Amino acid sequence: MILTIDIGTTTCKAAVFDHEGKIVVSASESVRIISNDNGAQQADPRQWARALAILCRKTASGKDIRAVAVSGNGPTLTPVFGEPAVDGDMIVAPAANAMLWLDRRAVVEAEMVSQVAHGFVDSSFMLPKALYVYRNEPEMYHRTRWFLSSHEYINYLLTGEARTVLHADDALRWYWDECMLTALGLDSEKFPQMCRPGDQVGTITIMASKTLGLPFGIPVYACGPDFLVSILGCAAVAPGQTCNRSGTSDGINLCTEHPFDDDRLMTYLHPVKPYYNISGIISTTGKAIGWIKQIVGMKEASYKSLYAFMSQSKHGSAGVVFLPYLCGERAPIWDPDAKGVFNNLTLSVTSADLARSVAEGVCFAIRDVIETMEALGGHIGDLRVTGGPSESDFLNQLKSDVTGRSVLVPAIGDAELVGSMVLARKALGDYPSIAVAAQQLVAFGRRYDPDTKVKSIYDRLFDRYRATYASLKEQWRNGR
Repeated sequence: MILTIDIGTTTCKAAVFDHEGKIVVSASESVRIISNDNGAQQADPRQWARALAILCRKTASGKDIRAVAVSGNGPTLTPVFGEPAVDGDMIVAPAANAMLWLDRRAVVEAEMVSQVAHGFVDSSFMLPKALYVYRNEPEMYHRTRWFLSSHEYINYLLTGEARTVLHADDALRWYWDECMLTALGLDSEKFPQMCRPGDQVGTITIMASKTLGLPFGIPVYACGPDFLVSILGCAAVAPGQTCNRSGTSDGINLCTEHPFDDDRLMTYLHPVKPYYNISGIISTTGKAIGWIKQIVGMKEASYKSLYAFMSQSKHGSAGVVFLPYLCGERAPIWDPDAKGVFNNLTLSVTSADLARSVAEGVCFAIRDVIETMEALGGHIGDLRVTGGPSESDFLNQLKSDVTGRSVLVPAIGDAELVGSMVLARKALGDYPSIAVAAQQLVAFGRRYDPDTKVKSIYDRLFDRYRATYASLKEQWRNGR
């Protein structure tokens, strides 16, 4: 059996898979985002350590676990001060609060990194954040032994080995190399040796075995960022196959035969050779839906109730268009100054219209990435949708209607956990390749096809969506 762990932005999850790729047991634990008025969006690594301890006891206790595979949110920067140690019933390495991928404080540093990287690097990435710590938190920088991402921190607790998981060989621009570190005046010894998804980081230590109940000496495999393993967890392993990972944010990942040279999207080698992955990551999609849930007075209600409330509004939300840029935006506009907007409000607009417009705005953001991919020559077939929001029939059908694509939902919705299992099974020699493992271990359940009767509504509103941003971006850039 394989234990897979995912450190999400708001939820940490774990599952044990049997030899057929079926879940034997799974569990989840919520974690909290720490925010303040200066743009900080952080996580306390002790929450991750606590979640790890709870999840291991709930899922792996008494099980014949062959290996552990870990993924997590990112790019997230965790300044780690020392080695793992037992703290009560968990293992913790002393660390400062992690700067989440949502954190937008490193805008100036991103410009500096972009110059030495000879290409655009957004403030959400690791190196601008490390440079931010160096320039603004010198005492913290001096104390830092390692800069690790969320999943790398968990690997460190389990194995005592600090490694950076480079998700693709041609992705160094979004990480670092010796020349970049030297040019920026950063200490290379704080940045760990790199490994690749599917590589063995180390083995479960005696401390981790005794404290967490895992078998001593079994391998721990690097899996990398959640958006990468989700590609494998929905078997988007052939040209034209597209993964839409949904959660706090959304990621659109298209498998292609050729790279795209355009800064609106990220292009890097696909886990399955010889293909490329074209990636568009959207910042606050699920976060926006959670936000409107509170705004319309449904904070304590279930998301199922929220979607039922949204469905009281007709297609098009009475003409209201929402820009889901609540923490700037990444793909395809890469604008840290962008803001959320309701456009076309009138006295006849209801709270249900507002709520539905947020869900439609999220889908417009996805369509914006898809149409950018197609404008650059990409071919997109169906959308393979994963993550918590994929449990909603309402959202899945809305995505299909707005994008004009069929939506497929894997039988196991937590694609991060499945994708990590795929990597571990390949690493253990159970399958000849990652592609074969994904194709044989991933099955699909529900399918949603676009309603052609509403196409004209969403085509018109999508034009308004793009025009709204175009009319406001200069004001935001100038601070007005």
